[in-house]
Amino acid sequence: MVDAHSLFPPAVLRNLQDKLYEKRKNAAHEVEGIVKQLAIAGDHHKIMAVIEMLVHGVYSLGTSESTKGLAAATVALTDEANQYLEQIVFPVLNSLSDQDSRVRYYACEALYNIAKVVRGEFIVYFNQIFDALCKLSADSDTDVQNAAHLLDRLVKDIVTESDQFSIEEFIPLLKDRMDVVNPNIRQFLVGWITVLDSVPDIDMLGFLPDFLDGLFSMLSDSSHEIRQNADSALSEFLEEIKSSPSVDYGRMAGILVRRAASPDGFTRQTAITWINEFVKLGGDQLVPHYADILGAVLPCISDKEDKIKLVAHETNEELRAINADPDEGFDVGSILLIAKRQLSSERDATRIEALHWIATLLDRHRAEVLSFLDNFFATLLSALSDPSDEVVLLVLDIHACIARDASHFHNLIVFLVHNFRSDHSLLENRGALIIRRLCVLLGAERVYRELSAILEREDDLEFASIMVQALNLILVTSTELAELRVLLKQSMVNAAGKDLYVSLYSSWCHSPMATISLCLLAQAYQHASSIIHSLVEEDKNVKFLVQLDKLIRLLETPIFAYLRLQLLEPGKYAWLLKSLYGLLMLLPQQSEAFKILHTRLKALPYAFGDEHFEQMALENPYSEVQQHIQSGTQIEHNRCKLVTLCPLYSRKWKYQKNQKKPTHVQPCKTSGTPLKDCHGKRAGTATN
Repeated sequence: MVDAHSLFPPAVLRNLQDKLYEKRKNAAHEVEGIVKQLAIAGDHHKIMAVIEMLVHGVYSLGTSESTKGLAAATVALTDEANQYLEQIVFPVLNSLSDQDSRVRYYACEALYNIAKVVRGEFIVYFNQIFDALCKLSADSDTDVQNAAHLLDRLVKDIVTESDQFSIEEFIPLLKDRMDVVNPNIRQFLVGWITVLDSVPDIDMLGFLPDFLDGLFSMLSDSSHEIRQNADSALSEFLEEIKSSPSVDYGRMAGILVRRAASPDGFTRQTAITWINEFVKLGGDQLVPHYADILGAVLPCISDKEDKIKLVAHETNEELRAINADPDEGFDVGSILLIAKRQLSSERDATRIEALHWIATLLDRHRAEVLSFLDNFFATLLSALSDPSDEVVLLVLDIHACIARDASHFHNLIVFLVHNFRSDHSLLENRGALIIRRLCVLLGAERVYRELSAILEREDDLEFASIMVQALNLILVTSTELAELRVLLKQSMVNAAGKDLYVSLYSSWCHSPMATISLCLLAQAYQHASSIIHSLVEEDKNVKFLVQLDKLIRLLETPIFAYLRLQLLEPGKYAWLLKSLYGLLMLLPQQSEAFKILHTRLKALPYAFGDEHFEQMALENPYSEVQQHIQSGTQIEHNRCKLVTLCPLYSRKWKYQKNQKKPTHVQPCKTSGTPLKDCHGKRAGTATN
């Protein structure tokens, strides 16, 4: 049995752990010389005895001289070191985790010397060495960190030169450590990723999905250097992706989507930039991920960072320009779900783009979208209350697109009325905008006829009155309804106008003021006068006076210019004059509306003669209509047929009763056609 201790002078082993570098160096040279002589002599048994002695010193004492001795022995063995490498490397590796910082330092020094000798053969132990180096990069001792960095650079050089390095075995090691937040370890990992990516024979891009998320997490690190290095690595990978024929876009898409929602602006900007490039390059691979990508892009459109908003807008347009087919995996339902979810965003720009997506899908895949209508129709109706006018207009565009089908049109108007009933603020704040836009998109006559038919059957009489007043105000003031007003003006001479007048009259009866306005607009002045006479019996409450005030002011608008010009011919338009004087008599004399109307009537070129009153008294159908209203019989007057219309006063009586007793009363239905006055103009009947 060979005694290895007898081969060395006692001072040699002692000097291997001396504080002075020169003494350690000289002692190592002596060990190296002795082992070299043994190697030249081919004395394998003595070499093994020396190694075992040094290893025993490592395991039993954890001493630094043993690790340095092993390194010196390795240097001495040179080409023959490979056959002893397993016995040498593992004890030194164990010393890297020693509690004594000096032992860890000398172990790094030893491994450095060993690696420098064996070079490529060192790759066999790469995984263990990498794990140790990762830990040492965050060592509490600065000297140990520096020694580890020196060893790390050497190992990197060996790996880049070797053809034995296994990237497949390395990636799990890297992936497991990418979530570590220690800045030194992060710096260590980014360094290895960058180095390995620079090796032509190592395909780091193929494994990018395994550590991409970790790189993105480093973009928000507190260290500027780490953020910069991570960004540099990501930029390099993105350039490689652009020129690579095969990239797994799908696996990385989910990572980018999550990172695009990061609270860190730099991370969001990098993620949305990557998504933008993926949309350009990904092609069919990304089709199944479009919904997730859209879910990331839409919030970024409203980002506080201008750069992010710009890239997000560009990406959104590129996504929308891709006309994917549902047969190829394009999930219309998922896209609609994302758009619906983003309609609740606090940001206008995001809600607007979400609506653009719904409109685009309706245009391209109408049948598929309508099959999901129940899932988002209520949300679209709620969006009509949005504070943004642009959002409301887009919602109306979508509703109009859906309402091209008759059944959907009816449902839209029904639900719209329901929303107005349940939310009066919607009618007050958005009613005019909604109705006017729908009239433009779907046709004013079609919209008003449908609204009238629904309101005619309305049980909530107070709401019906408010709604009709709103519709009437829109009718007489909005430029979008100019053609409808022209048609109503021709109601006494035109069949289409007559039919429209009858259609609106049945629901306009919910509001006396609206009915009078409709009659004035349709030039049914005789019937207007009859209604005004009935109003004498109304309780003149505040609501009544407010409505009457609005009507007088409406008469002064350009819409009723024709009516004011007709006052120049009192003989021809006697019923008009009587109607206006009737309104004047209902107004308080000190009111502004009284002064306005009184001033207008005083401007007439000549007085309203007694003969006109006498003639109208003979022709006034009011009392005769009262007698026949209950039976619904037709009346002949001055060769003009008078037919009962909607029993306005019966409805008024029910409304007053409903105000006292809050019960639902079925409103009366239309029973005939409008009355005609003596000039061939239609008018309706009025009853008590």
